[in-house]
Amino acid sequence: MTAPDDRILIAGAGLGGLTAALALIRRGFRVTVLEQAPALGEVGAGVQIGANGMCVLDHLGLWPALEPLAWQPEGKRIYHYRSGESWPLYDLGAESVERYGFPYCMFHRADLHAVLAGAVAAAQPDAIRLDAKLAVAEQDGTRAVAVLEDGECVSGAALVGADGIHSVVRRALFGPDDPRFTGIVAWRGVVPTAGVPPQLLEPQSAIWIGPGGHCVHYQLRNGELMNFVGAIERGDWRVESWNAPGTVEECLGDFASWNDALRSLIRAVPTPYKWALHVREPMDAWSKERVTLLGDACHATLPFLAQGANHAIEDGLVLARALEAFGDVETALKRYEAARLERTARMMRGSAANTARFHNPKLADPAETARIAREEFDPAAVAERHDWLFEYNAVNVEI
Repeated sequence: MTAPDDRILIAGAGLGGLTAALALIRRGFRVTVLEQAPALGEVGAGVQIGANGMCVLDHLGLWPALEPLAWQPEGKRIYHYRSGESWPLYDLGAESVERYGFPYCMFHRADLHAVLAGAVAAAQPDAIRLDAKLAVAEQDGTRAVAVLEDGECVSGAALVGADGIHSVVRRALFGPDDPRFTGIVAWRGVVPTAGVPPQLLEPQSAIWIGPGGHCVHYQLRNGELMNFVGAIERGDWRVESWNAPGTVEECLGDFASWNDALRSLIRAVPTPYKWALHVREPMDAWSKERVTLLGDACHATLPFLAQGANHAIEDGLVLARALEAFGDVETALKRYEAARLERTARMMRGSAANTARFHNPKLADPAETARIAREEFDPAAVAERHDWLFEYNAVNVEI
Protein backbone atom coordinates (compact mmCIF):
# COMPACT_ATOMS: atom_id res chain seq x y z
CA MET A 1 0.00 0.00 0.00
CA THR A 2 1.13 3.50 -0.75
CA ALA A 3 1.82 5.48 2.41
CA PRO A 4 -1.28 7.33 3.63
CA ASP A 5 -1.02 11.08 3.23
CA ASP A 6 -3.23 14.10 2.88
CA ARG A 7 -3.69 13.77 -0.85
CA ILE A 8 -7.14 13.94 -2.38
CA LEU A 9 -7.80 10.94 -4.62
CA ILE A 10 -9.98 11.49 -7.68
CA ALA A 11 -11.27 8.52 -9.66
CA GLY A 12 -11.69 9.62 -13.26
CA ALA A 13 -9.95 12.19 -15.45
CA GLY A 14 -13.01 13.55 -17.24
CA LEU A 15 -13.99 17.20 -17.34
CA GLY A 16 -15.33 17.22 -13.78
CA GLY A 17 -12.49 15.24 -12.27
CA LEU A 18 -9.84 17.42 -13.90
CA THR A 19 -11.63 20.61 -12.85
CA ALA A 20 -11.68 19.36 -9.26
CA ALA A 21 -7.99 18.43 -9.49
CA LEU A 22 -6.95 21.82 -10.84
CA ALA A 23 -9.08 23.74 -8.34
CA LEU A 24 -7.60 21.71 -5.47
CA ILE A 25 -4.01 22.15 -6.66
CA ARG A 26 -4.58 25.90 -7.00
CA ARG A 27 -5.59 25.84 -3.31
CA GLY A 28 -2.47 24.04 -2.15
CA PHE A 29 -3.69 20.43 -2.08
CA ARG A 30 -1.84 17.47 -3.54
CA VAL A 31 -4.02 15.27 -5.72
CA THR A 32 -3.83 11.90 -7.40
CA VAL A 33 -6.18 11.41 -10.34
CA LEU A 34 -6.69 7.72 -11.11
CA GLU A 35 -7.63 7.27 -14.77
CA GLN A 36 -8.38 3.83 -16.15
CA ALA A 37 -7.46 4.67 -19.76
CA PRO A 38 -3.86 4.08 -20.89
CA ALA A 39 -3.79 7.54 -22.49
CA LEU A 40 -5.72 10.74 -21.97
CA GLY A 41 -8.35 11.57 -24.54
CA GLU A 42 -12.01 12.40 -25.00
CA VAL A 43 -14.70 11.33 -27.42
CA GLY A 44 -15.09 13.36 -30.57
CA ALA A 45 -18.18 15.34 -29.68
CA GLY A 46 -19.21 18.88 -28.91
CA VAL A 47 -19.94 20.32 -25.51
CA GLN A 48 -21.82 23.51 -24.63
CA ILE A 49 -20.41 25.56 -21.78
CA GLY A 50 -22.73 28.25 -20.50
CA ALA A 51 -21.86 31.31 -18.44
CA ASN A 52 -22.02 29.22 -15.25
CA GLY A 53 -19.35 26.84 -16.53
CA MET A 54 -17.26 29.58 -18.13
CA CYS A 55 -17.21 31.37 -14.78
CA VAL A 56 -15.30 28.40 -13.30
CA LEU A 57 -12.93 27.98 -16.23
CA ASP A 58 -12.12 31.69 -16.19
CA HIS A 59 -11.54 31.55 -12.43
CA LEU A 60 -9.00 28.78 -13.05
CA GLY A 61 -7.15 30.95 -15.58
CA LEU A 62 -8.02 28.86 -18.65
CA TRP A 63 -9.76 31.42 -20.87
CA PRO A 64 -6.61 32.53 -22.78
CA ALA A 65 -6.00 28.91 -23.84
CA LEU A 66 -9.69 28.23 -24.53
CA GLU A 67 -10.70 31.35 -26.45
CA PRO A 68 -9.02 30.34 -29.76
CA LEU A 69 -10.75 26.94 -29.55
CA ALA A 70 -14.25 28.24 -28.82
CA TRP A 71 -17.18 28.98 -31.08
CA GLN A 72 -19.31 31.73 -29.57
CA PRO A 73 -22.80 31.72 -31.08
CA GLU A 74 -24.86 34.87 -31.26
CA GLY A 75 -27.87 32.97 -29.97
CA LYS A 76 -30.07 29.90 -30.26
CA ARG A 77 -32.96 29.33 -32.65
CA ILE A 78 -35.75 26.77 -32.76
CA TYR A 79 -36.53 25.16 -36.14
CA HIS A 80 -39.60 23.19 -37.17
CA TYR A 81 -38.59 19.65 -38.06
CA ARG A 82 -40.24 19.61 -41.48
CA SER A 83 -40.78 23.15 -42.76
CA GLY A 84 -37.57 24.66 -41.42
CA GLU A 85 -39.49 27.68 -40.11
CA SER A 86 -37.57 29.19 -37.20
CA TRP A 87 -38.03 31.34 -34.12
CA PRO A 88 -35.43 33.05 -31.90
CA LEU A 89 -34.91 31.24 -28.62
CA TYR A 90 -32.50 33.47 -26.71
CA ASP A 91 -29.45 35.66 -27.20
CA LEU A 92 -26.12 34.09 -26.30
CA GLY A 93 -23.70 36.71 -27.54
CA ALA A 94 -23.20 40.10 -25.92
CA GLU A 95 -26.34 39.58 -23.85
CA SER A 96 -24.83 36.54 -22.12
CA VAL A 97 -21.85 38.60 -21.00
CA GLU A 98 -24.06 41.52 -20.00
CA ARG A 99 -26.60 39.44 -18.06
CA TYR A 100 -24.40 36.72 -16.59
CA GLY A 101 -20.84 38.02 -16.80
CA PHE A 102 -19.45 35.36 -19.13
CA PRO A 103 -19.92 34.14 -22.72
CA TYR A 104 -21.68 30.99 -23.89
CA CYS A 105 -19.17 28.82 -25.74
CA MET A 106 -19.18 25.64 -27.81
CA PHE A 107 -16.09 23.41 -27.65
CA HIS A 108 -14.92 20.18 -29.10
CA ARG A 109 -14.89 18.10 -25.94
CA ALA A 110 -11.37 16.86 -26.71
CA ASP A 111 -10.08 20.46 -26.90
CA LEU A 112 -11.56 21.44 -23.54
CA HIS A 113 -10.30 18.21 -21.99
CA ALA A 114 -6.77 18.75 -23.34
CA VAL A 115 -6.60 22.29 -21.91
CA LEU A 116 -7.73 21.08 -18.49
CA ALA A 117 -5.34 18.12 -18.52
CA GLY A 118 -2.45 20.33 -19.57
CA ALA A 119 -3.17 22.80 -16.79
CA VAL A 120 -3.29 20.02 -14.19
CA ALA A 121 -0.01 18.54 -15.43
CA ALA A 122 1.67 21.96 -15.40
CA ALA A 123 0.47 22.66 -11.86
CA GLN A 124 1.42 19.23 -10.47
CA PRO A 125 3.32 16.98 -12.91
CA ASP A 126 2.60 13.73 -11.05
CA ALA A 127 -1.11 14.41 -10.51
CA ILE A 128 -2.55 12.10 -13.18
CA ARG A 129 -1.96 8.34 -13.11
CA LEU A 130 -2.96 6.52 -16.28
CA ASP A 131 -3.88 2.85 -16.66
CA ALA A 132 -5.09 2.90 -13.04
CA LYS A 133 -8.48 1.21 -13.08
CA LEU A 134 -10.44 1.34 -9.85
CA ALA A 135 -11.86 -1.95 -8.58
CA VAL A 136 -13.04 -1.11 -5.06
CA ALA A 137 -13.44 2.04 -2.96
CA GLU A 138 -12.87 1.61 0.78
CA GLN A 139 -12.30 3.67 3.94
CA ASP A 140 -11.43 3.04 7.56
CA GLY A 141 -12.33 6.27 9.33
CA THR A 142 -8.89 7.84 9.00
CA ARG A 143 -8.26 7.49 5.28
CA ALA A 144 -9.91 6.63 1.98
CA VAL A 145 -8.48 3.79 -0.08
CA ALA A 146 -8.74 3.17 -3.82
CA VAL A 147 -8.06 -0.48 -4.63
CA LEU A 148 -6.94 -0.84 -8.23
CA GLU A 149 -7.59 -3.86 -10.44
CA ASP A 150 -3.95 -4.97 -10.14
CA GLY A 151 -4.33 -5.08 -6.36
CA GLU A 152 -2.48 -1.87 -5.53
CA CYS A 153 -4.05 0.22 -2.76
CA VAL A 154 -3.76 4.00 -3.03
CA SER A 155 -4.74 5.94 0.08
CA GLY A 156 -5.50 9.56 0.78
CA ALA A 157 -7.46 11.93 2.96
CA ALA A 158 -10.53 11.67 0.71
CA LEU A 159 -11.70 9.90 -2.43
CA VAL A 160 -13.84 11.62 -5.06
CA GLY A 161 -15.77 9.42 -7.47
CA ALA A 162 -15.71 11.32 -10.76
CA ASP A 163 -15.97 8.04 -12.64
CA GLY A 164 -19.10 8.58 -14.69
CA ILE A 165 -22.48 6.94 -15.12
CA HIS A 166 -21.15 3.45 -14.33
CA SER A 167 -19.35 4.70 -11.23
CA VAL A 168 -17.47 2.12 -9.16
CA VAL A 169 -17.36 4.59 -6.26
CA ARG A 170 -21.12 5.16 -6.28
CA ARG A 171 -21.74 1.43 -6.27
CA ALA A 172 -19.37 1.00 -3.31
CA LEU A 173 -21.18 3.72 -1.35
CA PHE A 174 -24.80 3.12 -2.26
CA GLY A 175 -25.07 -0.11 -4.23
CA PRO A 176 -26.18 -0.39 -7.86
CA ASP A 177 -28.24 2.44 -9.32
CA ASP A 178 -31.53 2.01 -11.13
CA PRO A 179 -31.48 3.75 -14.52
CA ARG A 180 -34.69 3.65 -16.56
CA PHE A 181 -34.61 3.56 -20.36
CA THR A 182 -36.43 6.60 -21.72
CA GLY A 183 -37.40 5.07 -25.04
CA ILE A 184 -35.11 7.59 -26.74
CA VAL A 185 -31.99 6.87 -28.79
CA ALA A 186 -29.51 9.66 -29.45
CA TRP A 187 -27.14 10.05 -32.39
CA ARG A 188 -23.99 12.16 -32.57
CA GLY A 189 -21.40 13.08 -35.15
CA VAL A 190 -18.92 15.79 -36.11
CA VAL A 191 -18.60 17.17 -39.66
CA PRO A 192 -16.14 19.66 -41.22
CA THR A 193 -18.13 22.80 -41.95
CA ALA A 194 -16.82 22.75 -45.52
CA GLY A 195 -19.27 19.88 -46.14
CA VAL A 196 -22.27 21.51 -44.42
CA PRO A 197 -25.14 23.15 -46.38
CA PRO A 198 -24.71 26.94 -46.32
CA GLN A 199 -28.18 27.49 -44.81
CA LEU A 200 -27.05 25.64 -41.67
CA LEU A 201 -24.01 27.86 -41.12
CA GLU A 202 -25.76 30.74 -39.43
CA PRO A 203 -24.00 32.22 -36.36
CA GLN A 204 -26.67 30.57 -34.22
CA SER A 205 -26.96 27.27 -32.40
CA ALA A 206 -29.96 25.34 -33.75
CA ILE A 207 -32.57 23.09 -32.13
CA TRP A 208 -34.92 21.30 -34.53
CA ILE A 209 -38.09 20.08 -32.80
CA GLY A 210 -40.67 17.61 -34.03
CA PRO A 211 -43.12 14.91 -32.96
CA GLY A 212 -41.11 12.22 -31.21
CA GLY A 213 -37.64 13.71 -31.68
CA HIS A 214 -35.34 16.67 -31.88
CA CYS A 215 -31.91 17.56 -33.28
CA VAL A 216 -29.22 20.04 -32.27
CA HIS A 217 -26.32 21.37 -34.28
CA TYR A 218 -23.68 24.01 -33.61
CA GLN A 219 -20.16 24.86 -34.72
CA LEU A 220 -16.89 23.96 -33.00
CA ARG A 221 -13.23 25.05 -33.15
CA ASN A 222 -14.04 28.60 -34.10
CA GLY A 223 -16.20 27.39 -36.98
CA GLU A 224 -14.05 24.59 -38.42
CA LEU A 225 -16.44 21.80 -37.44
CA MET A 226 -20.16 21.22 -37.00
CA ASN A 227 -21.50 19.09 -34.14
CA PHE A 228 -24.71 17.13 -34.71
CA VAL A 229 -26.89 15.44 -32.09
CA GLY A 230 -30.25 13.85 -32.86
CA ALA A 231 -32.67 12.25 -30.39
CA ILE A 232 -35.51 10.03 -31.57
CA GLU A 233 -38.11 7.95 -29.77
CA ARG A 234 -37.53 4.25 -30.47
CA GLY A 235 -37.31 1.26 -28.17
CA ASP A 236 -35.04 -1.22 -29.93
CA TRP A 237 -31.61 0.01 -28.77
CA ARG A 238 -30.77 0.12 -25.07
CA VAL A 239 -26.97 0.30 -24.87
CA GLU A 240 -25.90 3.21 -22.65
CA SER A 241 -22.59 3.94 -24.36
CA TRP A 242 -21.21 6.89 -26.29
CA ASN A 243 -19.01 4.74 -28.49
CA ALA A 244 -21.38 2.38 -30.33
CA PRO A 245 -21.12 3.10 -34.06
CA GLY A 246 -24.21 3.13 -36.23
CA THR A 247 -24.69 3.89 -39.91
CA VAL A 248 -25.70 6.98 -41.82
CA GLU A 249 -28.52 4.98 -43.40
CA GLU A 250 -29.95 4.02 -40.01
CA CYS A 251 -29.74 7.60 -38.76
CA LEU A 252 -31.40 8.91 -41.91
CA GLY A 253 -34.14 6.34 -41.41
CA ASP A 254 -34.83 7.71 -37.94
CA PHE A 255 -35.24 11.21 -39.39
CA ALA A 256 -36.88 10.21 -42.69
CA SER A 257 -39.61 12.85 -42.56
CA TRP A 258 -37.37 15.72 -41.45
CA ASN A 259 -36.21 18.74 -43.42
CA ASP A 260 -33.86 18.08 -46.35
CA ALA A 261 -31.21 20.51 -45.08
CA LEU A 262 -30.98 18.64 -41.79
CA ARG A 263 -30.85 15.29 -43.59
CA SER A 264 -28.00 16.59 -45.73
CA LEU A 265 -26.07 17.27 -42.53
CA ILE A 266 -26.64 13.68 -41.41
CA ARG A 267 -25.38 12.42 -44.79
CA ALA A 268 -22.12 14.31 -44.21
CA VAL A 269 -21.39 12.59 -40.87
CA PRO A 270 -18.51 10.11 -41.45
CA THR A 271 -19.62 7.69 -38.70
CA PRO A 272 -22.63 8.48 -36.53
CA TYR A 273 -22.57 7.03 -33.02
CA LYS A 274 -25.70 6.13 -31.07
CA TRP A 275 -26.51 5.66 -27.43
CA ALA A 276 -29.65 4.86 -25.47
CA LEU A 277 -30.75 7.58 -23.08
CA HIS A 278 -31.53 6.52 -19.53
CA VAL A 279 -32.99 8.64 -16.77
CA ARG A 280 -32.13 8.45 -13.08
CA GLU A 281 -33.84 9.91 -10.06
CA PRO A 282 -31.82 12.53 -8.15
CA MET A 283 -29.87 11.05 -5.25
CA ASP A 284 -30.64 11.99 -1.65
CA ALA A 285 -26.95 11.85 -0.65
CA TRP A 286 -23.56 11.63 -2.36
CA SER A 287 -21.11 11.30 0.51
CA LYS A 288 -20.18 8.84 3.22
CA GLU A 289 -17.44 9.85 5.61
CA ARG A 290 -14.32 10.45 3.44
CA VAL A 291 -15.76 9.45 0.07
CA THR A 292 -17.99 11.52 -2.21
CA LEU A 293 -19.20 11.74 -5.80
CA LEU A 294 -19.03 14.30 -8.59
CA GLY A 295 -20.60 14.84 -12.02
CA ASP A 296 -22.29 11.97 -13.82
CA ALA A 297 -21.46 9.63 -10.95
CA CYS A 298 -24.14 11.38 -8.86
CA HIS A 299 -26.31 13.42 -11.22
CA ALA A 300 -26.20 11.89 -14.69
CA THR A 301 -28.76 13.76 -16.74
CA LEU A 302 -30.49 13.70 -20.07
CA PRO A 303 -28.65 16.10 -22.42
CA PHE A 304 -31.69 18.31 -23.03
CA LEU A 305 -30.52 21.36 -21.06
CA ALA A 306 -26.88 21.15 -22.21
CA GLN A 307 -25.83 21.34 -18.55
CA GLY A 308 -24.23 17.98 -17.67
CA ALA A 309 -20.65 19.12 -18.23
CA ASN A 310 -21.36 22.53 -16.70
CA HIS A 311 -22.60 20.99 -13.46
CA ALA A 312 -19.62 18.63 -13.23
CA ILE A 313 -17.33 21.66 -13.64
CA GLU A 314 -19.28 23.52 -10.97
CA ASP A 315 -18.98 20.48 -8.67
CA GLY A 316 -15.22 20.49 -9.04
CA LEU A 317 -14.78 24.05 -7.87
CA VAL A 318 -17.35 23.89 -5.05
CA LEU A 319 -15.71 20.70 -3.77
CA ALA A 320 -12.27 22.34 -3.73
CA ARG A 321 -13.65 25.39 -1.95
CA ALA A 322 -15.31 23.22 0.70
CA LEU A 323 -12.15 21.24 1.36
CA GLU A 324 -10.21 24.47 1.68
CA ALA A 325 -12.77 26.09 3.98
CA PHE A 326 -13.25 23.25 6.46
CA GLY A 327 -10.39 21.51 8.22
CA ASP A 328 -12.35 18.30 8.75
CA VAL A 329 -12.72 16.23 5.58
CA GLU A 330 -16.05 14.69 6.51
CA THR A 331 -17.54 18.09 7.31
CA ALA A 332 -16.20 19.51 4.04
CA LEU A 333 -17.73 16.73 1.95
CA LYS A 334 -21.10 17.14 3.63
CA ARG A 335 -21.03 20.90 3.04
CA TYR A 336 -20.10 20.33 -0.61
CA GLU A 337 -22.96 17.87 -0.99
CA ALA A 338 -25.45 20.19 0.70
CA ALA A 339 -24.41 23.05 -1.59
CA ARG A 340 -24.99 20.99 -4.73
CA LEU A 341 -27.89 18.58 -4.15
CA GLU A 342 -30.85 20.87 -4.80
CA ARG A 343 -29.35 22.62 -7.83
CA THR A 344 -28.30 19.43 -9.60
CA ALA A 345 -31.66 17.77 -8.89
CA ARG A 346 -33.44 20.75 -10.43
CA MET A 347 -31.17 20.51 -13.46
CA MET A 348 -31.94 16.79 -13.90
CA ARG A 349 -35.67 17.38 -13.69
CA GLY A 350 -35.50 20.34 -16.07
CA SER A 351 -33.63 18.28 -18.63
CA ALA A 352 -36.25 15.54 -18.45
CA ALA A 353 -39.06 18.09 -18.78
CA ASN A 354 -37.61 19.31 -22.08
CA THR A 355 -38.34 15.91 -23.61
CA ALA A 356 -42.06 16.67 -23.78
CA ARG A 357 -41.35 20.23 -24.90
CA PHE A 358 -39.04 19.22 -27.77
CA HIS A 359 -40.90 16.05 -28.84
CA ASN A 360 -44.48 17.35 -28.70
CA PRO A 361 -46.69 15.27 -31.06
CA LYS A 362 -48.72 18.41 -31.80
CA LEU A 363 -45.73 19.75 -33.77
CA ALA A 364 -47.06 17.76 -36.72
CA ASP A 365 -49.88 20.34 -36.96
CA PRO A 366 -48.76 23.71 -38.44
CA ALA A 367 -51.35 25.67 -36.44
CA GLU A 368 -50.31 23.99 -33.21
CA THR A 369 -46.66 24.59 -34.05
CA ALA A 370 -47.25 28.34 -34.19
CA ARG A 371 -49.01 28.25 -30.83
CA ILE A 372 -46.27 26.14 -29.24
CA ALA A 373 -43.57 28.45 -30.58
CA ARG A 374 -45.41 31.46 -29.22
CA GLU A 375 -46.15 30.00 -25.77
CA GLU A 376 -43.29 27.58 -25.04
CA PHE A 377 -40.39 29.24 -26.84
CA ASP A 378 -41.04 32.91 -26.37
CA PRO A 379 -37.63 34.41 -25.48
CA ALA A 380 -38.93 35.86 -22.21
CA ALA A 381 -40.33 32.48 -21.14
CA VAL A 382 -37.11 30.73 -22.12
CA ALA A 383 -35.01 33.25 -20.17
CA GLU A 384 -37.18 32.63 -17.12
CA ARG A 385 -36.50 28.88 -17.43
CA HIS A 386 -32.74 29.38 -17.83
CA ASP A 387 -31.69 32.39 -15.77
CA TRP A 388 -31.23 30.29 -12.63
CA LEU A 389 -28.75 28.10 -14.52
CA PHE A 390 -26.58 30.84 -15.97
CA GLU A 391 -26.64 33.23 -13.00
CA TYR A 392 -25.03 30.69 -10.69
CA ASN A 393 -21.47 31.58 -9.65
CA ALA A 394 -19.52 28.63 -8.20
CA VAL A 395 -16.67 30.96 -7.24
CA ASN A 396 -18.62 32.68 -4.49
CA VAL A 397 -21.77 30.63 -3.87
CA GLU A 398 -22.31 29.98 -0.17
CA ILE A 399 -20.96 26.64 1.08
